[in-house]
Amino acid sequence: MVLKPGDSAPSVSAKNQHGETVELDTDGPTVVYFYPRDDTPGCTVEARQFEHERKTYDESGVTVVGVSTDDVDSHAAFCEAYDLSFELLADPEGTIANAFDVPLRRNAAARVTFVLLEGEVISTYEDVKPDGHAREVLENLLDDGIVSLE
Repeated sequence: MVLKPGDSAPSVSAKNQHGETVELDTDGPTVVYFYPRDDTPGCTVEARQFEHERKTYDESGVTVVGVSTDDVDSHAAFCEAYDLSFELLADPEGTIANAFDVPLRRNAAARVTFVLLEGEVISTYEDVKPDGHAREVLENLLDDGIVSLE
């Protein structure tokens, strides 16, 4: 069972697409989306749409982080191929997925998104459909008054 609203956000760190160790910040509004594989059709649609919405996420103070079990090199190639500028965390051992109770199928994370704020899970999206998801999460954050455009 994945983490639900009201659960504590886990403290995790991993290498990003640049090979830098990043500690997940759960104080400010943060979207952490898990996806199965780099450079596959659904995952590419989802990542490109998060990138497309990046300016609005930034303006509303929301950090977006993608996580998959792919390695740093795969993330780097994926980011380069699609001009992705947000962080992708490499989770080849499934450590981050396990911390969020995200199921792994054939060593690939299920498609689940979490919204974190002040060390807590405030929203969970399971069985995510990639197309339109980035906009859906953003609209919910705005509609619920969790963030606003400045």
